[in-house]
Amino acid sequence: MTKIGLIFDIKKFSLHDGPGIRTTVFFKGCPLHCLWCHNPEGIKTGPEILFNPGRCIACSQCVPVCPRKALTLSDGGLDQDHKKCTACGACAEACPAEAWELAGKRMTADQVMEAIEQDIPFYRQSGGGVTFSGGEPLMQPEILLELLDRCGKLGLHRAVDTSGYAETEALLETARRAELLLYDIKHTDPGKHLEYTGVSNQLVLDNLALATRENIEIKIRVPVIPGFNDDSGNIRRLGDIALALPRHPEISLLPYHSAAGHKYLQLGRDYALRQTKPQDRKKLETMARELEGRGLLVKIGG
Repeated sequence: MTKIGLIFDIKKFSLHDGPGIRTTVFFKGCPLHCLWCHNPEGIKTGPEILFNPGRCIACSQCVPVCPRKALTLSDGGLDQDHKKCTACGACAEACPAEAWELAGKRMTADQVMEAIEQDIPFYRQSGGGVTFSGGEPLMQPEILLELLDRCGKLGLHRAVDTSGYAETEALLETARRAELLLYDIKHTDPGKHLEYTGVSNQLVLDNLALATRENIEIKIRVPVIPGFNDDSGNIRRLGDIALALPRHPEISLLPYHSAAGHKYLQLGRDYALRQTKPQDRKKLETMARELEGRGLLVKIGG
């Protein structure tokens, strides 16, 4: 039987998750809780509801359909009791203005493949393919591996975007099926990594060393967060890690931005880094030159 997974988005014509034009499949659920996460709706392992007040037309059609009576309409607008909400999606179905959005839908591998196969002509023309992202796709290894196998049979280029914080065997099975691992390293210091993401980086680094033994291209991606991992000591240690690997991977420095801040509001959560300003381009260029000076290939951006 085809496997079932929890997917929160399938993005068409993606240009930043691997070579060419791609379809990116976003798996829901992540063991990390990065303070800057740009896909906060992908962290929890169950469905969630996002509310966009800018789209709300105050028609109140969502209020009576909520089975938990979590919604009320007053002169101040629509109010949601997050403690009562079970993310059943009834409000999203009833809303004519699409102010409500359900993040997280159970899909079979057949359904995901149907969406992927629609874009095959674009992959062929651009040298693109499929990227599995999240959240953390390795939290759902059964459906991930089935999708990788099925894409492989179609001759599609397969990339997996991972934090590396996953069961080692699942990571290695993934590496044996994919052509590209987009491998995140948030910080080289285990204490800082724990403070900002909720987990240590030891498993991440151990898995990276093991994955490089497989016949797969690996690109290290570093979300550069001002005041967290943009110091020279961390960059030096990042270079040490890359140079110690059997094959030196390309490193992408991803500049921090706060574009996802509105998603936290839509989820009813606080955005811890709302006061953090975007990363300075000159500092990114300095970091890149330091790594390039050690013989490493570096890009700024995805």
